[in-house]
Amino acid sequence: MNTGAKAQVPDIAAQITYAMRTMGVAPIPRNYELFYEAYIGSNPALTRDLSALGSKATQEELDTLGEQYFGGHHQSRIMENVHTRIVTELDGLLGLLKQEQSSLESYNKLLGETCNRINTKSKNSAEILRSAITLLQEATGDTMAHGEKTVESVEQKSQEMAEVRKELDEYKRIANTDSLTRIANRRAFDEKLAAIYDGSFNLPLTGLVLADIDHFKKINDSYGHPVGDKILASVATVIRMNVRKDVFVSRTGGEEFAIIVDGNTPDEIMQMCERIRQALELTPFKNSRTGVNYGPITLSLGLCMANAAEDPGELYAKADIALYCAKNAGRNCTRQFEDGMKKDFTKSWLIYRR
Repeated sequence: MNTGAKAQVPDIAAQITYAMRTMGVAPIPRNYELFYEAYIGSNPALTRDLSALGSKATQEELDTLGEQYFGGHHQSRIMENVHTRIVTELDGLLGLLKQEQSSLESYNKLLGETCNRINTKSKNSAEILRSAITLLQEATGDTMAHGEKTVESVEQKSQEMAEVRKELDEYKRIANTDSLTRIANRRAFDEKLAAIYDGSFNLPLTGLVLADIDHFKKINDSYGHPVGDKILASVATVIRMNVRKDVFVSRTGGEEFAIIVDGNTPDEIMQMCERIRQALELTPFKNSRTGVNYGPITLSLGLCMANAAEDPGELYAKADIALYCAKNAGRNCTRQFEDGMKKDFTKSWLIYRR
């Protein structure tokens, strides 16, 4: 968390869209995500490599860069392919149903014509009846056989679509999971945060917690990024182990985590935050081979209840202000947002559009 940053341009989306349009980059989700990550500067190497592509970057170059820094681009293409397969299966099923409808319409028409013949008064009534019965037997047999084949085909299509749907669900789970910590990522967080104000949450009992590892840059600088990555994964595990299974936990970038709690009072959520903070403070971070002690590792946390904000953006900003106040109070503590809390910058929150 960069507590010394200046105010950012509020409309990041417009800035990114303009940059993509200037470079002639297709406005598709995976390209937008790539430019977003580069724009906010969370990965300087990514920003540098994207700039090195110049103003005529090809889609292949962008995808290669995306796969290098985060595999979500590859997953996005897979999900697009799975979606195409689902559409194809649905088209096939629709075709089968139309054939069945046509077959039944023809059979109904035959029934009507046969009925009219039987009702006709003539000398050949017996002959008409015999021929009508033979015709109906053949038509009924053909229709039933066709119907059985249609049922078999529909069942097969349904099984194929169920398999494709399973693949799609799995790829979506992977795309919404942070590869390092195995908890939800920023994309999943944005979706969850946006849903808070869609009417499905009880706002007075819903809280957003932002948590930031204290002095994490110093850890990376002193021991290297591999150690930092292990610490990030361990912190995620500690957080996950100290909340209910239904509580949403995500890594939103760098050393920052977000927790969305539904169904608890502010006091209960504060108790949860303190439980997490104390558990992490007591967790040993030591290299068993070299004996080097990386700890203690501590967290600063900021809470804002959903009914204290009008929308997701304001909720995020107020939780971030509370986090800033926790940092300013000496770190390794929890603060709940209150009117009157001030901060010298506003961190923008942006929902991924997909």
